[in-house]
Amino acid sequence: MSRVGKMPVAVPAGVDVTIAADQITVKGANGTLVRAASALVKVEKDGAQIKLAPVDESREANAMSGTMRALLNNMVAGVSKGFEKKLSLVGVGFRAQAQGTKLNLQIGFSHPVVKEMPAGVKVETPSQTEILIKGADRQAVGQVAAEVRAIRPPEPYKGKGIRYADERVVLKETKKK
Repeated sequence: MSRVGKMPVAVPAGVDVTIAADQITVKGANGTLVRAASALVKVEKDGAQIKLAPVDESREANAMSGTMRALLNNMVAGVSKGFEKKLSLVGVGFRAQAQGTKLNLQIGFSHPVVKEMPAGVKVETPSQTEILIKGADRQAVGQVAAEVRAIRPPEPYKGKGIRYADERVVLKETKKK
């Protein structure tokens, strides 16, 4: 059996978990997340814990039990604490500005780039060269951060572009005559 799938998911105070036949709903201070339940995994609530077990001994059920456990743990952590990704802009004149649900970027193109944030994802700009993307859904926060980075990824010669705050860009040496 999956070692990850064996571990129960701890549910902190203030988080409400509802397990139905076809979906699992987690409500907390940061919002509500809903995920479809897998038919290969048996999910049951035991006090302040959620326990998962594969329905049968198949390899697919074993793998899915670990996957569902990780997804449920991320849902519980998201509605209680939330997730965030930090991006930084490197380049002369590169600026970012949050305007409600939109992120306005001036990153060396002839026009400003406006990125609309999906529901459940908030964007903040503590400074002109920092972007904070926050939300309860870990997958959505990571996807939005990847899409923002993809607008102008760091180039390998000077390192200009949008990068994750903890990302190290390896610079290439320029061509010699």
